[in-house]
Amino acid sequence: MIFPPATCPRLIVKVGSALLVAPDGAVRRAWLATLVADIAARSAAGQQVAVVSSGAIALGARRLGLAKGGRASLEDAQAAAATGQIALSQTWAELLAAHGITAAQMLVTLDDLEDRRRYLNAAATLGRLLGLGVVPIINENDSVATEEIRFGDNDRLAARVAQAAGAQGVVLLSDVDGLYDANPHTHPKARHIATVERIDAVAGMADAGSASGMGSGGMVSKIAAARIAIAAGAHLAIASGRADHPLAGDQRHTLFVAERTASARKAWLAGGLTAKGAIHVDAGAANALIAGSSLLAAGATRVEGSFARGDLVTIAGPAGTLARGLSEYDADETARLLGTRSDEQAMLLGYAPRAALVHRNHLALV
Repeated sequence: MIFPPATCPRLIVKVGSALLVAPDGAVRRAWLATLVADIAARSAAGQQVAVVSSGAIALGARRLGLAKGGRASLEDAQAAAATGQIALSQTWAELLAAHGITAAQMLVTLDDLEDRRRYLNAAATLGRLLGLGVVPIINENDSVATEEIRFGDNDRLAARVAQAAGAQGVVLLSDVDGLYDANPHTHPKARHIATVERIDAVAGMADAGSASGMGSGGMVSKIAAARIAIAAGAHLAIASGRADHPLAGDQRHTLFVAERTASARKAWLAGGLTAKGAIHVDAGAANALIAGSSLLAAGATRVEGSFARGDLVTIAGPAGTLARGLSEYDADETARLLGTRSDEQAMLLGYAPRAALVHRNHLALV
């Protein structure tokens, strides 16, 4: 069994569109009933479960008769999502009610989990629902999300939900049974990878394709989700949901092992998706950050983007992105301070400088 209740008090399960919706656009209700039975068994054993459920666009497209599964345009996707979400939520609620379990619906946008205050509100709601024995059914609010401001796939949404809920495990149920060292559809001898201890060692093995053509994610999005989850101290498994009762038994899967348990604030910073800019640093500053120091202006070499004080920025060293944090200055001030020492900064700014460009208390390595 993936993440048994005794060792994982709180679990997030993501269900992909290809599992929920048949090619003709109908709900695969018989299969879904077996998954709900698994969730009910885990709930009875004391595990709190939340579900991140895809499928609204696919279901709505069928009802509206939209081409390309409702993804021909942003407007079609929004209309399909608004129509399909009702049917999706009703199906989950009916099947869970048959086991005496109450369902709740939570529709979130990227901003709900990227803005710190709204993130904390969402976390509080999730915690209360799970504490009451309710199974939250969560989806991105695709009826209002835009191409520029959206998660884009429910894999990363599931990881962010796990972070907000303080979950110990995430299961991404998909049409594949895990990660391979090559695409198994085109390489019959591809080797299945059971456990990933270091995510950087496997990042190049993924492609972005959705096998069904129905969903928006591929293995790239799943590895991105794993980065978020393990940074928050949650293990993540990619498993096939093609068989009945996908959460029962001991089916093959790939497990990404949590690297560390970060503080809630640090985990939120590390999992952020919408940085407003970037600060580039030299090798010395990069090493200092890895050792736990704040980012000082003396080691900064270049600024990208337009950001204000308090905005999330990425910090990139010679080898690439290494941290995320909240900037102590806006982009223009940061640019003026590049390469300077603290005793030079007051004259450049016209006021007493702050301790760092990004303080270590507001910074997380990625």
